This record gives sequence, C-alpha cells and structure tokens, in this order.
Amino acid sequence: MYRVSIEAVKGTTDIEINMVDFDSRKISENDVFVAIRGTASDGHDFIEKAINQGAIAVVCDTFPEVIVSGITYVKVKDTNAALAFMADNFYDNPSKNLKLVGITGTNGKTTVASLLYQLFKKAGYKVGLISTVRILVDEVQYSATHTTPDPLTINRYLKAMNEVGVEFCFMEVSSHGIHQKRTEGLHFAGGVFTNLSHDHLDYHNTFAEYRDVKKSFFDHLEKSAFALSNVDDKNGLVMLQNSNAKKVTYALKSYADYKAQILENQLSGLLLKINDNEVWVRLIGTFNAYNLLAIYGTAVELGLDSFEVLRLLSELESVSGRFQFIISDQQITAVVDYAHTPDALENVLKTINDIRTKNEQLITIVGCGGDRDKTKRPLMAGIAASLSDKIIITSDNPRTEDPEAIIAEMEKGVEPQHFKKTISITDRKQAIKTACQFAGPNDIILIAGKGHETYQEIQGVKYDFDDMKIVKEFLEQLNK
Repeated sequence: MYRVSIEAVKGTTDIEINMVDFDSRKISENDVFVAIRGTASDGHDFIEKAINQGAIAVVCDTFPEVIVSGITYVKVKDTNAALAFMADNFYDNPSKNLKLVGITGTNGKTTVASLLYQLFKKAGYKVGLISTVRILVDEVQYSATHTTPDPLTINRYLKAMNEVGVEFCFMEVSSHGIHQKRTEGLHFAGGVFTNLSHDHLDYHNTFAEYRDVKKSFFDHLEKSAFALSNVDDKNGLVMLQNSNAKKVTYALKSYADYKAQILENQLSGLLLKINDNEVWVRLIGTFNAYNLLAIYGTAVELGLDSFEVLRLLSELESVSGRFQFIISDQQITAVVDYAHTPDALENVLKTINDIRTKNEQLITIVGCGGDRDKTKRPLMAGIAASLSDKIIITSDNPRTEDPEAIIAEMEKGVEPQHFKKTISITDRKQAIKTACQFAGPNDIILIAGKGHETYQEIQGVKYDFDDMKIVKEFLEQLNK
C-alpha cells in the first residue's frame, strides 16, 4: 500500500489540532490545511488565506515563499495521498471496523452497490452505502455530490457507520477517485470489477490510462480481501493480474467461478440459472444479469449462504433511474435510464429490442453532457440512430458549453440512412413532449442520459428537472 512520504518539516509537530480540511473556506482555529492541486484550482494558492483563518499547520508538496512564524509546514510527496491517510487516521481507521467492498467499472457501479445494500438489509444486517445516487448510514440518508467523495467525507461517513454498528458497506469507486487517491488508506474486504468501456477520456487522455487506473485499485487490495472480476470483459483478467487478493471470476459466456445463463428475458423480469440454480428476478436485460451475478458472487464471498442469496435476489427492486419504466393508459412504455456512455446506451437499446415484438416504435431521446468527454458524442448518436425507429437528439447537462454545439457534434455520428428518423430539439422538456406526441399504443420511449438526476445544469445553475416526472406528466396529458 502506498504510504505518505514526508520530505521536510518546518516548525514543531508537537501541536494539538482541531480538524483537517483541504477547502480553505472551511478552515478555522487550530485546523490543518492540506493544499491539493485540483483540475480547476491549486490549494497552494490558498495557504495564506487558510493561515489567516486560523490554520495552525499546512501540508503541501512545495513550501510557500513566505513562511509564517508559529505555523507548522509539512512537505510531502503527494498531498492527495497525505489527505487520504490523514482522514483515515483522524477518524480512527473506520474502514477496519466493517467490511467495505469497492465496486469499480464503467457501467453498473451504482446498480451493484445499491442492490448489495438492499440485499444485505433484507438479510437482516446494518448496512452502509456510498454511491452516486445517495449515501446511506444504515437507514439514514444523505445526498451525494460525487461518485467517490473526498477522503474526509468518506471517512466521516464510515465513522458514523461504526457508531451505529454497520457491518457491511458498499461503495462506488470511480476512476477519478482512484487517480486522486481518495480511497488510499481504506481497508477493503473486497473489490468488484463490472466492465470497461469508452468514458472519461477527457480526464484520462487514453483508454490504456483509464484501464490502468482502474487496475491499480485491485493492485492495492490486501491478501485478506477478494477481487471479483467480470471475465467476459476483455479487461477482466487484466484487473486481477497483480492483485494479492483472492481472485474470483463471474461470467455469462466464459468459464468462471460464478456462472449465469439467461433462460427468459421479459419486461417483467429475468429467469436466470446461476451456478445450476434457477431464480426469477424483477430486473431485466443482459446487463442486469451481469450486475446480479456480481451481487451474488460478492454476497457469497462475504459469507452469506448461496441459497439464501438466490432467494434475496428474487426480492430486489430496480435502482432509481436505472431502467426505470412506466406504462401509460394508452400502453405507451417510457423507460428512464442513466445510460451516458456508448456501451451503456447500446446495452439498454439492445435489451429493449430483444424484448419488443418490432410491431411498435422505439423512440430514443439522447443527449451528452457538457464539459465532459467529447469523443463519445458522435458515438452515442450513431448507436441511438442505428438501434431506434426514431431518435431525438437533445440537451443533457450542457454545463458551461453551448447545448447546440454539443448537439451538432452528436449529429456527426448519425449515418445518412438514418437522417430521416433523426431530429434535434435543444430544449429537453420539449424533446420529451415531442416523443410522447409521436408515440402510439405499445410504443416505447427511452429517455437516456440523466436517470436518477433531478436537475439540469446550465451555465453553472442547476434547474429542477426530473425525466421520469416530466414524461409522466406528458403521458397523462394524452388522456385528456
């Protein structure tokens, strides 16, 4: 495990501290300020401000030009790693007092983590969850701001879990979180790899770098942990290569420790055969068969009885914004899904096409987020156009970008034979309304990209926007 490398100290370390923080705005009397170099700003620029607000010590990777008397300065090799280990120590190493499992991969993290939480709750345990959608300390819910929070937030919630007797915690581990050392110092009982596809290349530059960052999570697992990997993914075995953890695998197509076969795939659910035992589940689609197999393998590795796990799988309910659907009075089906990568969108569309009769229309609404990986924009539109009967390209969260410029980049991915079935509507609400007007009995509307999100971010402002709520309203208006 990577340890903090202290390179030099100025001042005394024999001091009592109040709190540790990396946000200079939150610093108060006798706090330690950790200067982090971020993508948008550099904490080293705010050392003077932190001291003026009462910081008694500063952790940095470069000493400032002005050294203030009475302040302790600690120079370290990597302030991100230092923050993680300091947070772990400050909160008394809370991850060692429960079984923490990290789930990483491009798609499926939220579903696997959330359904593991649900399954272990049904099994009678006190459970924690740290996910994109929400943070749960047993049954107390908190809002989430990042897929993987900063180390102070993670350890603060893990400490809260310790205080109420939580035994298991399931946590999404993003590539950003791994790269920025947010999970350093944590004691993981296990790690799960779901899959790897095109995403976050705005941050990682190359796919190889993205893959290697994910792999480093498994490289750092301890011998006492397990590493569960999807070996149907071409990078599944790569994740396990240098891991000291117990290596276990799952797959639908390959030889694996945990094996599943899809016997039936309907809108009402899946009939699966998992390790020679059949189970009916309420989730649908091949991608969810993988998710459920990961959940099954994790639960068994954590000591639950395999037959009890199968029973609990049959009781699981879908996660908010993950293939969440309603059927209107006119028998129009509207599906809301978080699919925001080419692979995830293709999975959802193929799932719908596998289930439907082809006598109905599949209308897909899709957009791409601003200030994020631009290379996936034409791919997303191209996939949607090739697998749908109609496609409406619209806004997602444009953030600081011009939504029409994002749409123009997406349109480049639509092949000429699909031009006639493709329209662009910048206003997302109008796009949903148009899809509802296009739809007739038995048609299917897929609204992709935002899923559980209840806002739309435009030029730094978050506006209330809930895909499911809006499509429900428009479908109800069709009755009048």
